[in-house]
Amino acid sequence: YTVFIFFKLLDERVKDWYFIANPLPILSFTVTYLITVKIIGPKIMRNRKAFELRKAMIAYNTTMVITSLVMFIEMANLIEWGKYAFTCQKVDTSTADVPMRMCNIGWYFLVTKFIEYIDTIFFVLRKKENQVTTLHIIHHASVPISVWFGFKFAPGGNNALFPVMNSFVHVIMYLYYGLSAFGPKVQKYLWWKRYITSMQLIQFVILLIHGVHKYVNDCDFPKVFLWLNIGNAVIFFALFFDFYRTSYVKIDKKVKIDEMPATTSDAKCAPNKLKAVDVYSILYKTIAKNSFSKQLWSLTLFKFKSKLC
Repeated sequence: YTVFIFFKLLDERVKDWYFIANPLPILSFTVTYLITVKIIGPKIMRNRKAFELRKAMIAYNTTMVITSLVMFIEMANLIEWGKYAFTCQKVDTSTADVPMRMCNIGWYFLVTKFIEYIDTIFFVLRKKENQVTTLHIIHHASVPISVWFGFKFAPGGNNALFPVMNSFVHVIMYLYYGLSAFGPKVQKYLWWKRYITSMQLIQFVILLIHGVHKYVNDCDFPKVFLWLNIGNAVIFFALFFDFYRTSYVKIDKKVKIDEMPATTSDAKCAPNKLKAVDVYSILYKTIAKNSFSKQLWSLTLFKFKSKLC
C-alpha cells in the first residue's frame, strides 16, 4: 500500500521537482534543524553573551511579510475567491496556466516552511530558551513534512485552503515580530499579539471542519490526505489552545488584601478585612483544588471584601 501511495498517487507534473522527487532532503533538513536548535545551538551559546540581532530580525521579518503577502495574493487570485469550490474541489492535473501557477506557488510555499527555521535560530542566538517551546519545535519540524506530502500528491484542489489561510496569518504574525524588533518604543503599542494566536486557532477550526465535511460527503479526494489534514488540525488546535490558555488567560488570580489601611475608611474596615484573610486562607485550601475553583473563589472573595464596610 505504501508503494502504491508513493508511485501511483503522486502528481506527475511535480514528481521531478527539486525537494519533491525524493523525501531524503526534507527528512535531512528536519533532522538537522532539530539537532541544531536542541543540541548544537544551546551548547554553543551556553557560555556566550546573547546576540541582539535587531537589524537582522527587522530585515528577516520584513522579507517574510512581503513573501507571505505575495503568496496570499497569488493564491487568492488563483482560487478566484468564491469560485473555488472548497466544499469539494478536485485537483486539476492538467498543464494549463492556472493549475501550473498553483503548483509553482505551492512549491514556493513549501520552501518558506524551511526558511521559517530561522525563527528558532534567532531564539537560540538571543538565548530566548523560554520561546523554544514544545509547540514551537513540533510546529516548525512537522509542517514542512505535511506540506511536502500535500504538494507531492495533491498540489491544488482542496489542499489549497491551508496555504491561503496560513499565508494570510503569517503576514500579520511577521508584521508583529518585525515591529517588535524595533524595541520598547514600538512594543508598547503592540497589544494585539494574543489575537494572532486567536487567528491561528480559527485557522485550525476551519481546516478541521473542512476536512470532516469532505470525508462525510465522500468527496473525490485522496482519503489519506483528508485524515492527514484532520489529524494536523486537531493536534495543532490542542497545542495552540494550550499555549493561548497558559499565556493569555490568567487563571490563578489571587486577591491582595492590604494589611495596613491607607485611609480612615480603610482603618474602619481593617479588622473585618483581616478576619476575611483568615477565613479565606482556610477555605481556599479546602475547596480550591483546581485552577477554575481558585479563580471562582477569588472573584467571590473580592466581591465579599468590597461589601465589608
